[in-house]
Amino acid sequence: MKYYTIHEMTEILGVTAQTLRNWDKSGKLKPHHTSPNGYRYYSQDDLNQILYKPVKRQEKTVGYCRVRSVKHKDDLERQKENIRTYLLAQGKPFEIISDIGSGINYKRKGLQELIKGIVNRSISKVVVLYKDRLTRFGFELIEYIAQLYDCEIEIVDTTERSEQEELIEDLVQIITVCSCKLQGKHANKVKKMIKELTEND
Repeated sequence: MKYYTIHEMTEILGVTAQTLRNWDKSGKLKPHHTSPNGYRYYSQDDLNQILYKPVKRQEKTVGYCRVRSVKHKDDLERQKENIRTYLLAQGKPFEIISDIGSGINYKRKGLQELIKGIVNRSISKVVVLYKDRLTRFGFELIEYIAQLYDCEIEIVDTTERSEQEELIEDLVQIITVCSCKLQGKHANKVKKMIKELTEND
């Protein structure tokens, strides 16, 4: 069996030798054995005890709200108020994260903060008014990631709804990105499609 010296443990764990001595005294991490000359030696099990210590779940609920642009800021405030009222009625601590940006933009600051909290296990539940407020496409993927980290995503209103203006803007954005990668006849067809979509809207 391999044993680690106190110096090797400090390098692996990123702590000082004094910290390891303090852990020994407090019982947090005792060495496998100590040599006659006083040197501490740690086993792989001792190392794993710290490396793979289960992360304590924080029972924090987050309400998430989003609108596409600044001109819909009033709607954002309404979403926040509705979410706040809903969560206050549940009597549990919560915070609200909001975004102004497209539903197909995955670099939204609030969304990234939300996902980071889920992965860090600091968020146990996410509440949104409508599924498309979290993301226009790929909701199932975000939900799956949340499930992996024991986080629940709750949709307050499961009624299927369509904000036609926003949906068309998102579709136009997708088509525009695709058209930038095309040349010749294909690009012209895509441009024509975009024109028809915007005119019909």
